[in-house]
Amino acid sequence: MVISWLRVPQEEELSQEVRELFARFREKTGFVPNVARAFALSPRFLLWFRYYDTLMRGEGLLSREEKEAMAIAISGENRCEYCVASHKRYLKDLIQDPILPEVLAANPRRAEMPPRMRALVAFALKVTHGHHQMTEEDLRPLREVGLSDEAILEATEVAAMFNFTNRLLNALGFKPNPEYYP
Repeated sequence: MVISWLRVPQEEELSQEVRELFARFREKTGFVPNVARAFALSPRFLLWFRYYDTLMRGEGLLSREEKEAMAIAISGENRCEYCVASHKRYLKDLIQDPILPEVLAANPRRAEMPPRMRALVAFALKVTHGHHQMTEEDLRPLREVGLSDEAILEATEVAAMFNFTNRLLNALGFKPNPEYYP
């Protein structure tokens, strides 16, 4: 199966550190995500992965569910097949709700969510489509639901990370692993 329009390196070509990361993926999930396999072509892969992993799974001011909801909404808007498939799977596993991730991917403006998550998703979509038009007023809805400036910075990092990653994956034809689909 083709997983990218680029050459995907064989595991024996990779550094020991990347092979160890792949072993951790296999141990935790039973497979190596295609994004990791394809990104491993570049030595900068580990830098991207460390940032992504810290942002999405590390300690933070936003919940994992909130970050995944933002990721799905952005990825749906950007039509990133890989990120939609993988992050819908992650959110479904986190919240045990098969509907919210689907609606977030199809039309996030109609998804039923708590007010804080709704504000974060709306902000993420503004970063996706109108980042160049944003003003300080665009932060008001986030502050109204109780987010601190530190949490707003984290939300902006999530939005920027997924806009960056969506563009990279779309431009290079990355395909999601079959394991992401139920």
